[in-house]
Amino acid sequence: MKKIAVIRGDGIGPEIVNGAIKVLDVISKKYNTPFVYTHLLMGGVAIDETGLPLPKETIDICKRSDAVLLGSVGGPKWDKLPGDKRPEAGLLGIRKALEVFANLRPAILFPQLKEASALKPEVLKGNIDIMVIRELTGGIYFGEKSRIDLPSGGQKAWDTMAYSTYEIERIARVGFETARKRTKKLTLVDKANVLETSRLWREIVLKMSADYPDVTLEVQLVDSCAMQLIKNPGQFDTILTENMFGDILSDEASMLTGSLGMLPSASLGNGTLGIYEPIHGSAPDIAGKDIANPIATIMSVAMMLRYSFNMESAAKDIEDAVSKVLDTKYRTVDIMGAGMKCVGTIEMSKLIANEIK
Repeated sequence: MKKIAVIRGDGIGPEIVNGAIKVLDVISKKYNTPFVYTHLLMGGVAIDETGLPLPKETIDICKRSDAVLLGSVGGPKWDKLPGDKRPEAGLLGIRKALEVFANLRPAILFPQLKEASALKPEVLKGNIDIMVIRELTGGIYFGEKSRIDLPSGGQKAWDTMAYSTYEIERIARVGFETARKRTKKLTLVDKANVLETSRLWREIVLKMSADYPDVTLEVQLVDSCAMQLIKNPGQFDTILTENMFGDILSDEASMLTGSLGMLPSASLGNGTLGIYEPIHGSAPDIAGKDIANPIATIMSVAMMLRYSFNMESAAKDIEDAVSKVLDTKYRTVDIMGAGMKCVGTIEMSKLIANEIK
């Protein structure tokens, strides 16, 4: 039996999570592994019901679970709340509470979706399969922040980016170990020409590279990396970077794959408990319309099976099922192309579930 904490969240969250659970139920039956779901509140819906973006009950139950399946949080309804009361505070809080410091964000371009990519075919030559490893619980998102009134009028605000040796070393190990299991190429992305934190990152990662002689380490400044992702994405395999840079670069990488709706993620710590979620937002403008792409969430479930449950065959079943459905030319609206068959969230989830034999 595997205990899964389910946080549907806001906007399209409930729809895409329901689709992922449909796929999980098929896996449960095929592999005779019961999944027990506990539905919890976080984000805007939690604010509406409890006044808090992250209730203590949610943290407690997540800690006792084997994995967390998360939809999405946030929306304009809560945008005017103070920063620590907004839905996004719940997201940062659950990551901190569960001590998941490593965010793995694969950006894989399915061959069937090359025409859906924002880039020209000649740029997409070869195999586009990038893993962005983002430090998740440090840096500017968690640093000291404040705002003051100036005597001369107006205000001044600041956010502090800070990293310790320990924080850098533990995420760097994830980077090197991940690269070792892939093509043995790791790219550290920083801003070492300007930021002292980046200089520390670079010093530590370069020193640690001696322990991984089989892994080729390259370094790139973040602005150069952003350009190269569009100019020549095939040069990248595993990208290691800090919190804010990883947030931005992984969203940029989504355009290689055709849509934000195609990118899953896994947030991991030192144990097997992880948070699995799509990288896209809550998209409140399309919520309830049955048009959201559930594939990123379904692929996140595959990562859950792989990293938290050690069910590699089941994870591969889901990934193969997604590919087979794309082969049959079914598409949600965000990845539509000429001659394709448009389906909604519910139907796409059913099609993928039905391909798992």
